[in-house]
Amino acid sequence: MRLKTDQHDRDNAGLTYVYPVVSRRSAGVSIGINLNPNNACNWRCVYCQVPDLIYGKGPEIDLVLLERELNGFLDSLVNGDYMERHVPEESRRLNDIAFSGNGEPTSSPQFGEAVEIALAALKQFDLVPDVKPILITNGSLVRNGGVLDAFAKLRLAGGNIWFKLDRATSAGVEAVNSTKLDVARQLENLRLSAGACPTWIQTCMLARNGEPPDEQELEAYLDAIRDASRLPSPPLGVLLYGLERQSHQPEAEELSALPSEWLVEFGARIEACGLPVRVHP
Repeated sequence: MRLKTDQHDRDNAGLTYVYPVVSRRSAGVSIGINLNPNNACNWRCVYCQVPDLIYGKGPEIDLVLLERELNGFLDSLVNGDYMERHVPEESRRLNDIAFSGNGEPTSSPQFGEAVEIALAALKQFDLVPDVKPILITNGSLVRNGGVLDAFAKLRLAGGNIWFKLDRATSAGVEAVNSTKLDVARQLENLRLSAGACPTWIQTCMLARNGEPPDEQELEAYLDAIRDASRLPSPPLGVLLYGLERQSHQPEAEELSALPSEWLVEFGARIEACGLPVRVHP
């Protein structure tokens, strides 16, 4: 199977925890690590492409199997012909190992141990510092035991955190991420994350019933960006992206992609608040 940016199937390599994708954001091959094969997450974002998503946390992980899958797949990429057989020529570059998958990775009870396995694999295949470890997270569990310690280990390995911030009002978060959230607490979580490991804010902007987010929501978000830009360890910037892959949530028919021009213009507004922006329509 040829990999494409709009296909992020978690089982495309026939493995339990490890899957490859061609990422539009990383501009190359990303090896995903799925610590939530039970499709459980503590949020339910309306744009989520995971089918049969349920509320919950990651299950117990077979760490021996995870290590075997990751090392075996890295071997096929580094020493085998996987790239030539499955990856478009322009994307044949191994960019990162990303903790993402079918739910919130930090909800896994073995998140810290899984991070150690990934970092050991990068060293084993002599991929440090060219291939980065990345965590894609909603950021809500950074105060759980051991999570910030794992963030610090990612930092020492040259890694990054991608921290979700789609909206900055409680009503907006509930409408988009289907969770009740104290936004002030979430912004404090962002501060903790950025202090522990270089952190990007990742934001999805989309149309709902043909309409973009209202101006009040956008202004609240921009205020949060201004505050974040003044932190002692500010985020690296904002990854602003639109709707590309099909949602598998009940709201799917209400959602559509915003025009590229809208995203570029909003990206300029974000930059005016003090953080650089990478726009991915």
